[in-house]
Amino acid sequence: MSFLDTALAVAGRATNLIKPGRGLDAVRVQPVGWYRHEQAVKTLLESFAAVPAGERVRLAKKTSNLFRGRQNSQVPGLDVAQLGGVIEVDPLTRTAQVQGMCTYEDLVDATLPYGLMPFVVPQLKTITLGGAVTGMGVESSSFRNGLPHESVLEMDVLTGTGEILNCSATHNPDLFRAFPNSYGSLGYAVRLKIELEEVKPVVALRHVRFHDLESMSRTLAEVAISREYEGERVDYLDGVSFSPGESYLVLGRQTDEPGPVSDYSRDLIYYRSLQHPEGILRDRLNIRDYIWRWDIDWFWCSRAFGAQHPVIRQLWPRHLLRSSFYWKLIGLDRKYDIADRINARQGEAARERVVQDVEVTVDKVPEFLEWFFGASDIEPVWLCPIRLRSGVADLTAEGELLQSEQALRDGAGEHPWPLYPLSADTTWINLGFWSSVPVDQLGQDAGEGAFNKLIESRVAELGGHKSLYSEAFYTPEQFEALYGGKIPALLKEKFDPAGRFPGLYEKTVRGA
Repeated sequence: MSFLDTALAVAGRATNLIKPGRGLDAVRVQPVGWYRHEQAVKTLLESFAAVPAGERVRLAKKTSNLFRGRQNSQVPGLDVAQLGGVIEVDPLTRTAQVQGMCTYEDLVDATLPYGLMPFVVPQLKTITLGGAVTGMGVESSSFRNGLPHESVLEMDVLTGTGEILNCSATHNPDLFRAFPNSYGSLGYAVRLKIELEEVKPVVALRHVRFHDLESMSRTLAEVAISREYEGERVDYLDGVSFSPGESYLVLGRQTDEPGPVSDYSRDLIYYRSLQHPEGILRDRLNIRDYIWRWDIDWFWCSRAFGAQHPVIRQLWPRHLLRSSFYWKLIGLDRKYDIADRINARQGEAARERVVQDVEVTVDKVPEFLEWFFGASDIEPVWLCPIRLRSGVADLTAEGELLQSEQALRDGAGEHPWPLYPLSADTTWINLGFWSSVPVDQLGQDAGEGAFNKLIESRVAELGGHKSLYSEAFYTPEQFEALYGGKIPALLKEKFDPAGRFPGLYEKTVRGA
């Protein structure tokens, strides 16, 4: 059997099983081709031109993976309806040309038949490639492949001037380097050319139990550099901490060895499968099921909807075990304040949403987790190591703006991606926690976002950052110190001089 046949069989590609609205089964994604892409770009530019000069513009998209609120606005939307596809996949060069609104679900389904996948695939199916690059995406391959934008070879970006600029490490490098973590404040990715890597059809997993945070973090640091554990190769690396005394590292190895695989899209729940009392527990997943292992239960957040209760699990439609459906439930809760109403009827306090991903260096992980578990009852916490793929010297030699005196004062010349300055040759750990705490946990007078502010402060004390997809409460001065200094403002002057898009602080903190 050829790899193509194996990959198709492993991915479960049976089109007659596809349910309306996309089920868990893969489909064959047909590239849209260059002609349709050019027509879609034309439509986009026409929609931009239709917005009166001086008015702000935004994307006209109904879905989002952002957890921060946005101010109600009548701002006209840019027509990106036809920019959600894969343009082409080239298995010889191991590259793909992808439209900015293409979801990773579609991208993966287009590349897996060739035995290829993106270098980093964020955990949720409806995250778009453009969104992951202009925001921050991370996954269990990030310890060897860095972040999604590091495998981008070039991209076309619609800027605030209404132009589409092509950029790469050597062409418009200022925009190329500053686009990651710009969250649409500089423009939107229309097309991206990305690298792909070869994959095998199965991932063999080892779940390693730790009883203390120090030994877990020490092992995490060692494996992130050596890429092996007890003599066995490690291709994927992440972990889950349930408490200071119960943590697991999940070590994945690609393989084409035959054998049974697990299915967590029915009764079994993936994160619960990690738990065991001692030593190492082994498991195997098809490559596509491994990629989307966290999407089925939105990590562990599906428990908030009852989807992990054994009886409800039996009744829950299989094709609705996915993050996009949970997002709809979240939307209903936000619209009608369902959770707060239930808490009020039960005499319980309203709750403050705590949905964050933060990064600290690996040596700071025990200190942060000891504090976090002591300060809240939120558990578990996801752990994902990151090591930047590009060396500083690869990118910092280019870019007139980012080599300016102001940029060098702000440290941009020392970082390949200045709006989210993670040091190279350093192991960073993304810690993800998604839950809530009682609003009065820190006292009646603590104010809005009290616990989130405490997290921001603690992470900053440890020399870390947090991703900006969720609520942020920084002052302008705090934000400037963490996210590129004066560089965002300098870039706005060059690529969006009329302010057609909100600024980075305005968008990510003030919800514009």
